[in-house]
Amino acid sequence: MAEFDFDAVVVGAGAVGLACGYALSRRGLVVAVLEQDSAIGQGVSSRNSEVIHGGLYYPTGSLKARLCVEGRRMLYAFCDAHHVQYDRCGKLVVAETEADLPRLDAILEQALTNDVEGMARLTRAQALALEPELSCAGALLSPQSGVFESHAYMLALQGEIETAGGAVVLSTPFEGATPLEGGGFSVRAGGPEPTTLTCRLLVTAPGLSAQHVAGLIEGFPTDQIPPGHYGKGMYFRLAGKAPFRRLIYPPPIPGALGTHYRRDLGGQAVFGPDLTYVDTLDYSVDPSAAAGFYAYIRKFWPGLPDGALTPDYAGIRPKIHGPADPQPDFRLDGADLHGLPGLVALFGIESPGLTSSLAIGEEVAKRLGL
Repeated sequence: MAEFDFDAVVVGAGAVGLACGYALSRRGLVVAVLEQDSAIGQGVSSRNSEVIHGGLYYPTGSLKARLCVEGRRMLYAFCDAHHVQYDRCGKLVVAETEADLPRLDAILEQALTNDVEGMARLTRAQALALEPELSCAGALLSPQSGVFESHAYMLALQGEIETAGGAVVLSTPFEGATPLEGGGFSVRAGGPEPTTLTCRLLVTAPGLSAQHVAGLIEGFPTDQIPPGHYGKGMYFRLAGKAPFRRLIYPPPIPGALGTHYRRDLGGQAVFGPDLTYVDTLDYSVDPSAAAGFYAYIRKFWPGLPDGALTPDYAGIRPKIHGPADPQPDFRLDGADLHGLPGLVALFGIESPGLTSSLAIGEEVAKRLGL
């Protein structure tokens, strides 16, 4: 039997890559996680809402529906076990007008189909009893939704991988892989100390670089690499006291969940993200976008004062659909699709990828036959 440097190599040390490494480590494998940046979680994982999603919206039978609910349950347990701070604050999905109420009914039906616990339909009066500054015609309550400290979570995953004898190798970009005769891969890694290492299993979870990385794997069919798009979302922070304790979401928009409200773990209010398709990794926040945020937010919070929003940060989502296309499912592509045994390639891992990450890791392990 061939000797390998590592049982498995994972490309990308964001939340999903680290969760994949953790799942493999739990099965007794020695794992190397390669990360091109000088720290973990510097891409998609560091520029999001840090929301733990309930799993309400995703289509019946989809990976998103199953892995979000499973992953959320696993995530709270993991946070408890590893002392990662979170606030299971709950979430209100609000109907801003009477015309939106049927959409709440449809979301509730989907949430129940997806096995989301504790869902409740609220009248306007019931919603305002929970959040007096809210304006709505009715709402759904998802008590399992929350926010958490995503970087502490990723550090805990890194610690688990290293405790199991693995390594998270920073400043080490993936530069290619070649399948070996008899199974496994030869992986080329760059950076200050370029090297070649061998592994039995390979998982690619590099977020925004998923298409580029797949193209560097010898024998990966180009027609199995989905087109990649950058979905930019900007966030604005509120100066002053946070108006709501719970997450507040309007009904979803095409391609995203829409600009929402959250109170972060520091007690400050943040609104976002919006959605704009862009061609470059541009993380600037355009102050002029505030006008649109004011108009949108005042539909559910009329009390938003003038001048209270300040530009905060922006994130880019790794979308595999264009602006006019329906939102697809996660892709966890195994040998049945690309023909390379021992490889799982992840594409389109955007929201609810962070919430789903532990369950994605488990699913990847299963698809590798573990």
